[in-house]
Amino acid sequence: MFWDKISVVYDLFERIYNRKCFDGLGERVAEELSSEDNVLECACGTGAISVWLAPCCKSLTVTDFSKGMLRQADKKLRRFDNVRVRRANVLDLKVPDGSYDKVIAGNVIHLLDDSYGAVNELLRVCKPGGKVIIPTYINMKKNGKGNLAIRFIEFLGADFKKQFDMKSYIEFYRQGGYEDVSFDLVTGRMPCAIAIINKH
Repeated sequence: MFWDKISVVYDLFERIYNRKCFDGLGERVAEELSSEDNVLECACGTGAISVWLAPCCKSLTVTDFSKGMLRQADKKLRRFDNVRVRRANVLDLKVPDGSYDKVIAGNVIHLLDDSYGAVNELLRVCKPGGKVIIPTYINMKKNGKGNLAIRFIEFLGADFKKQFDMKSYIEFYRQGGYEDVSFDLVTGRMPCAIAIINKH
């Protein structure tokens, strides 16, 4: 699997190319948590966001489909006693409805054939009154060409099903019929848009 192969160098690449966003994203997402929250993070990757979340919540379950990424995340998160690491598919989480106060999935929906299926699954496992938080890298280039980093990762073997800019990312949720969605942006060489869905 591509993500297994690059897991040991992923953080280095991000820090060299996109450090401002890489660090700023975790800090921004953590602002949405409270100390009483039970949190699920899907597609946690190397745990780059997770290390910001763990100190801010009651419990954190981090998941990814890539065993390589989970190994890297586990190394980072061992110092926290409120974190559980497990393998899971974001399209089929195998947990009961309404299990978590906050559900987070960073930089994954653009990699999936069934992006709406993933959003629906995240909403399913979120409690009423909770939030689903979905950060996604976006392309700010006006010429429509993909970001250099995205093109490089694709060259290495990643399979991007979609590329969003801010306008199309907002439109994605509108077309999906999702209501009460707000958006934020974490800037950097490869910026990240954050969709925050309030579940009623």
